[in-house]
Amino acid sequence: MTERKLFSQRAEALTDDRFDEDGFLLGEPSARDDGDQLDREERAALRRVQGLSTELEDITEVEYRQLRLERVVLAAVWSEGTLQDAENSMRELAALAETAGAEVLDGVIQRRSHPDKATYLGKGKAHELRDIVIAEGADTVIADTELAPSQRRALEDVVKVKVIDRTALILDIFAQHAKSKEGKAQVELAQMQYLLPRLRGWGESMSRQAGGQVGGAGQGMGSRGPGETKIELDRRRINSRMAKLRREIKEMKTVRDTKRGSRHARDIPSVAIAGYTNAGKSSLLNRLTGAGVLVQNQLFATLDPTVRRAETPDGREYTLADTVGFVRQLPTQLVEAFRSTLEEVGEADLLLHVVDGSHPDPEGQISAVRAVLADVDAADVKEVIIVNKADIADPEVIDRLLRHEKHAIAVSARTGAGMDALRDLIADELPRPDIEVEALVPYGRGDLISRLHEQAEVLASEHVAEGTRVTARVKPDLAGELAPYAVR
Repeated sequence: MTERKLFSQRAEALTDDRFDEDGFLLGEPSARDDGDQLDREERAALRRVQGLSTELEDITEVEYRQLRLERVVLAAVWSEGTLQDAENSMRELAALAETAGAEVLDGVIQRRSHPDKATYLGKGKAHELRDIVIAEGADTVIADTELAPSQRRALEDVVKVKVIDRTALILDIFAQHAKSKEGKAQVELAQMQYLLPRLRGWGESMSRQAGGQVGGAGQGMGSRGPGETKIELDRRRINSRMAKLRREIKEMKTVRDTKRGSRHARDIPSVAIAGYTNAGKSSLLNRLTGAGVLVQNQLFATLDPTVRRAETPDGREYTLADTVGFVRQLPTQLVEAFRSTLEEVGEADLLLHVVDGSHPDPEGQISAVRAVLADVDAADVKEVIIVNKADIADPEVIDRLLRHEKHAIAVSARTGAGMDALRDLIADELPRPDIEVEALVPYGRGDLISRLHEQAEVLASEHVAEGTRVTARVKPDLAGELAPYAVR
């Protein structure tokens, strides 16, 4: 597939010899030197970001999409960090838009100390954005942050096409990918929470009038006037639906807690896989367990948690849970809605934090994931950094990550490189039984021998006339069951 170059070069501030590679005016004060102050040239610059277009020359190349939903232009305000950080965020937004089924035509970044309170980009730049929308034939603008309701309306009034923000885009992707009943309920709840403060009314024409004798005898004159407005009715319906969804999610959480409780009762260690979206978590799960979970080179391909059984090289059983991927600026509504699902991470014995070693900013991915883990009270779980995609990552980046992170290992879930070392690492990090017992188990208690091999660390085993003589390290509950057969 060849990509048509729709982007012009960066703004003149980036191509002019008077500016350095980051777009700062040479020989004059810059944002790097004087804190929050911004040069006038920088503040006015509206940069075109190269390499975002997903328009394809042949329409047959996108037939896998049921519908070409939108032709979009991306817009962002760069107020902190480097230009590379801003462009990485914009490219991630382009990947999100493409995942949602949109066709990305162009993208612009404006350098400002903070977004304009009225029109996000600033009124003048909003009109320039309108010109770009017309030139590209776009029907939607996507902002690379969460917009206030007033900002979205004001920007729509200028550009004359639909405007959505990063949060709405992520919610749309989650709505497309949720498959289980619980996943759909969680996404719908998040959508309702996002929609509620963004309802719009259209004045008195939307009112329900309470005229006539609607209130009963004696409630006529002096009591007529606006009744429940359309927006009030919508709010009431949304609040009722949200309450129902919360009840349903709570009931589903009870079922999952019961399953988790049964695993804990059997003292089966648990391992959770977490990480940035598209880092390769599901591929890693498939490599470790042969689970056959959906794997796609797409953001948020996995929404519903998957729990599979696995074994350490020395035969100990444990569970491995795949979780939803994270992303920068993950909507708070989604974190709250998926809190019950993410409890799998908080209650795990070991966390495999998967990082895409080929990403331009893997450290940024790690920070974003850890921020979400802190929100769901999972920051204290023992963590191992898994630097995935080592087969295509820059070796220097991998070395940097392995040096910086205390517990880290590099693997490739695609090729299988490093997987044996990862299995050994999991075995070393999982909690081990600590009570050593020696027992002579009758042949009629084969169930105990089976549990020993599943849940304990068998040190020695010998078949004798009376039964199986076994030495093992076990947990307290199993030690109690073996007590009658202890060798004294």
